[in-house]
Amino acid sequence: MPDYAYYDLGPTVLQHGATVPNLRLAYKTYGTLAPDRSNLVLYPTSYGAQHYDTQWLIGPGRVLDPTDWFIVIPNMFTNGLSTSPSTLPEPFGHGRFPVFTHWDNVHAQKRLVQEVFGVDSIALIYGWSMGGQQALHWGSLFPEMVQRICATCTSAKTSPHNKVFLEGVRATLTADAAWAGTHFRDRPVTGLRAMGRVYAGWAMSQTFYREELWRGAGFSSLEDWLVRSWEGNFLRRSGDDLLASLDTWYRSDISDNEIHKGDLAKALGAITAKSIIMPSTTDLYFTASDSERETAQMPNAEFRPIVSDWGHRAGNPNLNPQDEAVLRKAVADLLG
Repeated sequence: MPDYAYYDLGPTVLQHGATVPNLRLAYKTYGTLAPDRSNLVLYPTSYGAQHYDTQWLIGPGRVLDPTDWFIVIPNMFTNGLSTSPSTLPEPFGHGRFPVFTHWDNVHAQKRLVQEVFGVDSIALIYGWSMGGQQALHWGSLFPEMVQRICATCTSAKTSPHNKVFLEGVRATLTADAAWAGTHFRDRPVTGLRAMGRVYAGWAMSQTFYREELWRGAGFSSLEDWLVRSWEGNFLRRSGDDLLASLDTWYRSDISDNEIHKGDLAKALGAITAKSIIMPSTTDLYFTASDSERETAQMPNAEFRPIVSDWGHRAGNPNLNPQDEAVLRKAVADLLG
Protein backbone atom coordinates (compact mmCIF):
# COMPACT_ATOMS: atom_id res chain seq x y z
CA MET A 1 0.00 0.00 0.00
CA PRO A 2 1.31 3.50 -0.78
CA ASP A 3 2.22 5.66 2.19
CA TYR A 4 0.70 8.76 0.62
CA ALA A 5 -2.71 10.05 -0.46
CA TYR A 6 -4.16 11.47 -3.67
CA TYR A 7 -6.27 14.56 -4.08
CA ASP A 8 -8.29 14.37 -7.27
CA LEU A 9 -8.70 17.85 -8.72
CA GLY A 10 -11.09 16.84 -11.48
CA PRO A 11 -11.02 18.40 -14.97
CA THR A 12 -8.37 21.12 -14.83
CA VAL A 13 -7.21 23.64 -17.41
CA LEU A 14 -3.44 24.10 -17.16
CA GLN A 15 -1.70 27.46 -17.54
CA HIS A 16 -0.72 26.69 -21.14
CA GLY A 17 -4.22 25.66 -22.14
CA ALA A 18 -4.40 21.86 -22.06
CA THR A 19 -7.25 20.30 -20.10
CA VAL A 20 -6.38 17.28 -17.96
CA PRO A 21 -9.62 15.35 -17.31
CA ASN A 22 -8.55 14.31 -13.80
CA LEU A 23 -5.51 16.09 -12.43
CA ARG A 24 -4.12 14.17 -9.43
CA LEU A 25 -1.94 15.55 -6.67
CA ALA A 26 -0.07 12.99 -4.55
CA TYR A 27 0.86 14.19 -1.08
CA LYS A 28 2.06 12.95 2.30
CA THR A 29 1.58 14.49 5.73
CA TYR A 30 3.66 14.37 8.92
CA GLY A 31 2.58 15.46 12.37
CA THR A 32 -0.82 16.74 13.49
CA LEU A 33 -2.78 19.76 12.29
CA ALA A 34 -3.48 22.08 15.20
CA PRO A 35 -7.14 22.71 16.13
CA ASP A 36 -6.79 26.32 14.95
CA ARG A 37 -5.03 25.14 11.75
CA SER A 38 -2.11 27.48 12.41
CA ASN A 39 0.83 25.06 12.08
CA LEU A 40 0.81 23.88 8.46
CA VAL A 41 4.23 23.80 6.77
CA LEU A 42 4.28 23.18 3.01
CA TYR A 43 7.35 21.42 1.59
CA PRO A 44 7.20 21.03 -2.23
CA THR A 45 9.46 18.53 -4.00
CA SER A 46 12.50 19.20 -6.19
CA TYR A 47 13.73 17.97 -9.59
CA GLY A 48 13.42 14.21 -10.04
CA ALA A 49 12.41 13.84 -6.38
CA GLN A 50 9.42 12.25 -4.72
CA HIS A 51 8.52 12.67 -1.07
CA TYR A 52 10.56 9.54 -0.28
CA ASP A 53 13.70 11.44 -1.31
CA THR A 54 13.10 14.65 0.65
CA GLN A 55 11.40 13.50 3.84
CA TRP A 56 14.77 12.77 5.47
CA LEU A 57 14.85 16.28 7.00
CA ILE A 58 11.52 15.75 8.79
CA GLY A 59 11.71 14.42 12.33
CA PRO A 60 12.28 15.42 15.96
CA GLY A 61 15.33 17.65 16.08
CA ARG A 62 15.61 17.82 12.28
CA VAL A 63 15.08 20.81 9.97
CA LEU A 64 11.29 20.38 10.06
CA ASP A 65 9.97 18.97 13.33
CA PRO A 66 6.56 17.21 13.18
CA THR A 67 6.29 17.43 16.95
CA ASP A 68 5.15 21.02 16.56
CA TRP A 69 4.33 21.39 12.87
CA PHE A 70 1.95 19.72 10.44
CA ILE A 71 4.13 19.18 7.39
CA VAL A 72 2.66 18.51 3.96
CA ILE A 73 4.79 17.37 1.02
CA PRO A 74 2.91 17.85 -2.27
CA ASN A 75 4.59 15.90 -5.04
CA MET A 76 5.30 18.10 -8.05
CA PHE A 77 3.52 17.37 -11.29
CA THR A 78 5.82 15.33 -13.59
CA ASN A 79 7.57 13.51 -10.70
CA GLY A 80 5.88 10.16 -11.37
CA LEU A 81 3.46 10.20 -8.41
CA SER A 82 1.34 13.26 -9.14
CA THR A 83 0.03 13.57 -12.70
CA SER A 84 3.00 13.02 -15.03
CA PRO A 85 3.71 11.82 -18.57
CA SER A 86 4.21 8.31 -17.14
CA THR A 87 0.76 8.33 -15.47
CA LEU A 88 -1.37 10.00 -18.14
CA PRO A 89 -3.71 7.86 -20.25
CA GLU A 90 -4.24 8.29 -23.98
CA PRO A 91 -4.40 10.58 -25.86
CA PHE A 92 -1.57 12.19 -23.90
CA GLY A 93 1.06 9.52 -24.56
CA HIS A 94 3.68 9.28 -27.29
CA GLY A 95 4.78 12.88 -27.20
CA ARG A 96 1.39 14.52 -26.63
CA PHE A 97 2.26 15.44 -23.07
CA PRO A 98 0.80 18.70 -21.74
CA VAL A 99 3.05 21.48 -20.46
CA PHE A 100 3.15 21.78 -16.66
CA THR A 101 4.31 24.98 -14.94
CA HIS A 102 4.77 26.05 -11.35
CA TRP A 103 1.59 28.09 -11.78
CA ASP A 104 -0.16 24.73 -12.15
CA ASN A 105 1.67 23.25 -9.16
CA VAL A 106 0.91 26.05 -6.71
CA HIS A 107 -2.72 26.43 -7.76
CA ALA A 108 -3.24 22.71 -7.17
CA GLN A 109 -1.45 22.96 -3.82
CA LYS A 110 -3.66 25.91 -2.86
CA ARG A 111 -6.73 23.78 -3.44
CA LEU A 112 -5.18 20.99 -1.37
CA VAL A 113 -4.46 23.12 1.70
CA GLN A 114 -7.80 24.94 1.54
CA GLU A 115 -10.16 22.17 0.49
CA VAL A 116 -8.60 19.20 2.29
CA PHE A 117 -7.12 20.85 5.40
CA GLY A 118 -9.21 24.02 5.68
CA VAL A 119 -6.07 26.17 5.92
CA ASP A 120 -5.95 29.75 4.62
CA SER A 121 -2.66 30.81 6.25
CA ILE A 122 0.52 28.74 5.80
CA ALA A 123 3.04 29.05 8.63
CA LEU A 124 6.06 28.27 6.43
CA ILE A 125 6.84 27.15 2.91
CA TYR A 126 10.19 25.38 2.75
CA GLY A 127 11.75 24.42 -0.56
CA TRP A 128 15.04 23.45 -2.19
CA SER A 129 15.82 23.93 -5.89
CA MET A 130 12.55 23.44 -7.82
CA GLY A 131 10.82 23.22 -4.45
CA GLY A 132 12.16 26.70 -3.71
CA GLN A 133 10.86 27.92 -7.06
CA GLN A 134 7.42 26.78 -5.98
CA ALA A 135 7.83 28.51 -2.61
CA LEU A 136 8.62 31.82 -4.33
CA HIS A 137 5.69 31.36 -6.73
CA TRP A 138 3.46 30.88 -3.68
CA GLY A 139 4.77 34.03 -2.03
CA SER A 140 4.26 36.11 -5.15
CA LEU A 141 0.88 34.74 -6.27
CA PHE A 142 -0.78 34.30 -2.85
CA PRO A 143 1.04 36.67 -0.47
CA GLU A 144 -1.94 36.85 1.87
CA MET A 145 -1.66 33.11 2.55
CA VAL A 146 2.09 32.80 3.21
CA GLN A 147 3.61 33.89 6.52
CA ARG A 148 7.20 32.70 6.02
CA ILE A 149 9.45 31.27 3.30
CA CYS A 150 12.75 29.42 3.54
CA ALA A 151 14.10 28.85 0.02
CA THR A 152 17.45 27.17 -0.58
CA CYS A 153 19.55 27.02 -3.78
CA THR A 154 16.80 28.29 -6.05
CA SER A 155 15.56 31.21 -8.14
CA ALA A 156 12.49 33.28 -8.82
CA LYS A 157 13.25 33.10 -12.55
CA THR A 158 15.45 30.56 -14.28
CA SER A 159 18.58 32.41 -15.39
CA PRO A 160 20.06 32.24 -18.91
CA HIS A 161 23.09 30.28 -17.67
CA ASN A 162 20.83 27.85 -15.79
CA LYS A 163 18.94 27.31 -19.04
CA VAL A 164 22.20 26.45 -20.80
CA PHE A 165 22.84 23.81 -18.12
CA LEU A 166 19.35 22.41 -18.67
CA GLU A 167 19.87 22.31 -22.44
CA GLY A 168 22.97 20.21 -21.87
CA VAL A 169 21.12 17.78 -19.61
CA ARG A 170 18.27 17.55 -22.13
CA ALA A 171 20.67 16.92 -25.03
CA THR A 172 22.47 14.20 -23.07
CA LEU A 173 19.28 12.34 -22.20
CA THR A 174 17.72 12.61 -25.66
CA ALA A 175 20.90 11.34 -27.35
CA ASP A 176 19.75 7.87 -26.28
CA ALA A 177 18.73 5.60 -29.18
CA ALA A 178 15.27 5.22 -27.63
CA TRP A 179 14.45 8.91 -28.27
CA ALA A 180 11.74 9.24 -30.92
CA GLY A 181 11.84 13.01 -31.26
CA THR A 182 8.91 13.72 -28.92
CA HIS A 183 9.09 10.81 -26.44
CA PHE A 184 11.04 7.66 -25.58
CA ARG A 185 10.12 4.41 -27.34
CA ASP A 186 11.83 2.37 -24.60
CA ARG A 187 13.59 2.95 -21.30
CA PRO A 188 16.63 5.16 -22.10
CA VAL A 189 19.15 3.41 -19.85
CA THR A 190 22.22 4.76 -21.64
CA GLY A 191 20.83 8.29 -21.62
CA LEU A 192 19.89 8.11 -17.94
CA ARG A 193 23.36 6.91 -16.97
CA ALA A 194 25.00 9.64 -19.06
CA MET A 195 22.64 12.24 -17.59
CA GLY A 196 23.68 11.24 -14.08
CA ARG A 197 27.37 11.71 -14.87
CA VAL A 198 26.84 15.09 -16.51
CA TYR A 199 24.66 16.22 -13.62
CA ALA A 200 27.28 15.14 -11.05
CA GLY A 201 29.76 17.63 -12.46
CA TRP A 202 27.34 20.53 -12.13
CA ALA A 203 25.70 19.62 -8.82
CA MET A 204 28.88 19.50 -6.69
CA SER A 205 31.72 21.99 -6.45
CA GLN A 206 35.27 21.68 -7.72
CA THR A 207 36.49 21.58 -4.12
CA PHE A 208 34.11 18.72 -3.34
CA TYR A 209 35.87 16.58 -5.93
CA ARG A 210 39.40 17.82 -5.26
CA GLU A 211 39.07 17.04 -1.55
CA GLU A 212 37.23 13.75 -2.27
CA LEU A 213 34.41 14.69 0.07
CA TRP A 214 32.38 11.80 -1.31
CA ARG A 215 34.50 9.53 0.92
CA GLY A 216 32.91 11.00 4.04
CA ALA A 217 29.49 10.26 2.57
CA GLY A 218 30.20 6.53 2.43
CA PHE A 219 31.51 6.02 -1.11
CA SER A 220 34.69 4.04 -1.77
CA SER A 221 35.78 5.68 -5.02
CA LEU A 222 34.80 8.39 -7.49
CA GLU A 223 33.30 5.72 -9.75
CA ASP A 224 31.29 4.34 -6.83
CA TRP A 225 29.93 7.87 -6.20
CA LEU A 226 29.01 8.38 -9.86
CA VAL A 227 27.32 5.00 -10.26
CA ARG A 228 25.45 4.65 -6.98
CA SER A 229 24.64 8.28 -6.23
CA TRP A 230 24.12 9.78 -9.69
CA GLU A 231 23.38 7.09 -12.25
CA GLY A 232 21.23 5.36 -9.65
CA ASN A 233 19.36 8.56 -8.88
CA PHE A 234 18.05 9.04 -12.42
CA LEU A 235 17.65 5.35 -13.34
CA ARG A 236 14.72 5.31 -10.88
CA ARG A 237 12.71 7.69 -13.06
CA SER A 238 10.90 7.80 -16.39
CA GLY A 239 12.79 9.60 -19.13
CA ASP A 240 9.61 11.33 -20.26
CA ASP A 241 8.92 12.52 -16.69
CA LEU A 242 12.44 13.89 -16.32
CA LEU A 243 12.14 15.83 -19.59
CA ALA A 244 8.76 17.25 -18.56
CA SER A 245 10.26 18.35 -15.22
CA LEU A 246 13.16 19.98 -17.06
CA ASP A 247 10.62 21.94 -19.07
CA THR A 248 8.86 23.13 -15.89
CA TRP A 249 12.21 24.23 -14.50
CA TYR A 250 13.22 25.95 -17.75
CA ARG A 251 9.96 27.95 -17.80
CA SER A 252 10.06 28.88 -14.10
CA ASP A 253 9.38 32.61 -13.69
CA ILE A 254 7.23 34.05 -10.90
CA SER A 255 6.26 36.96 -13.18
CA ASP A 256 5.15 34.87 -16.17
CA ASN A 257 1.43 35.06 -15.50
CA GLU A 258 -1.62 37.25 -15.90
CA ILE A 259 -1.04 38.89 -12.51
CA HIS A 260 2.49 40.22 -12.95
CA LYS A 261 2.64 40.24 -16.79
CA GLY A 262 6.38 39.60 -17.02
CA ASP A 263 7.42 42.28 -14.52
CA LEU A 264 9.88 40.39 -12.32
CA ALA A 265 10.53 43.35 -10.00
CA LYS A 266 6.79 43.65 -9.37
CA ALA A 267 6.50 39.92 -8.74
CA LEU A 268 9.41 39.91 -6.28
CA GLY A 269 8.02 42.99 -4.55
CA ALA A 270 4.74 41.14 -4.01
CA ILE A 271 6.45 38.58 -1.74
CA THR A 272 5.65 40.03 1.68
CA ALA A 273 6.32 36.86 3.69
CA LYS A 274 9.19 36.94 6.16
CA SER A 275 11.80 35.07 4.14
CA ILE A 276 15.31 33.68 4.31
CA ILE A 277 16.86 33.01 0.91
CA MET A 278 19.82 30.63 1.09
CA PRO A 279 21.98 30.02 -1.97
CA SER A 280 25.10 27.91 -1.71
CA THR A 281 28.33 29.81 -2.21
CA THR A 282 29.52 27.04 -4.56
CA ASP A 283 26.29 26.34 -6.48
CA LEU A 284 27.24 26.33 -10.17
CA TYR A 285 23.80 26.93 -11.67
CA PHE A 286 21.68 28.62 -8.99
CA THR A 287 24.42 31.12 -8.23
CA ALA A 288 24.66 33.24 -5.10
CA SER A 289 25.03 36.41 -7.17
CA ASP A 290 21.78 35.74 -9.06
CA SER A 291 20.04 34.97 -5.77
CA GLU A 292 21.35 38.14 -4.12
CA ARG A 293 19.92 40.31 -6.91
CA GLU A 294 16.49 38.71 -6.54
CA THR A 295 16.49 38.82 -2.73
CA ALA A 296 17.26 42.55 -2.75
CA GLN A 297 13.93 43.16 -4.47
CA MET A 298 11.90 41.26 -1.85
CA PRO A 299 10.65 43.63 0.89
CA ASN A 300 10.95 41.29 3.88
CA ALA A 301 13.73 38.89 2.92
CA GLU A 302 17.16 38.10 4.35
CA PHE A 303 19.97 36.93 2.06
CA ARG A 304 21.79 34.19 4.01
CA PRO A 305 24.25 32.16 1.87
CA ILE A 306 25.27 28.63 2.87
CA VAL A 307 29.08 28.60 2.99
CA SER A 308 29.73 25.08 1.76
CA ASP A 309 31.84 22.99 -0.62
CA TRP A 310 28.83 20.81 -1.45
CA GLY A 311 27.61 22.93 -4.36
CA HIS A 312 23.92 22.75 -5.14
CA ARG A 313 23.49 19.86 -2.71
CA ALA A 314 24.26 22.16 0.22
CA GLY A 315 20.56 22.97 0.07
CA ASN A 316 19.59 19.30 0.46
CA PRO A 317 22.40 17.96 2.66
CA ASN A 318 21.18 14.50 3.53
CA LEU A 319 24.83 13.37 3.56
CA ASN A 320 26.28 16.47 5.24
CA PRO A 321 25.29 17.22 8.87
CA GLN A 322 27.16 20.55 8.92
CA ASP A 323 24.99 22.07 6.19
CA GLU A 324 21.87 20.53 7.74
CA ALA A 325 22.63 22.46 10.94
CA VAL A 326 22.70 25.70 8.95
CA LEU A 327 19.27 24.95 7.49
CA ARG A 328 17.88 23.94 10.86
CA LYS A 329 19.04 27.27 12.34
CA ALA A 330 17.37 29.25 9.54
CA VAL A 331 14.02 27.49 10.02
CA ALA A 332 14.27 27.97 13.79
CA ASP A 333 14.95 31.68 13.27
CA LEU A 334 11.91 32.00 11.01
CA LEU A 335 9.55 30.07 13.27
CA GLY A 336 10.85 31.81 16.38
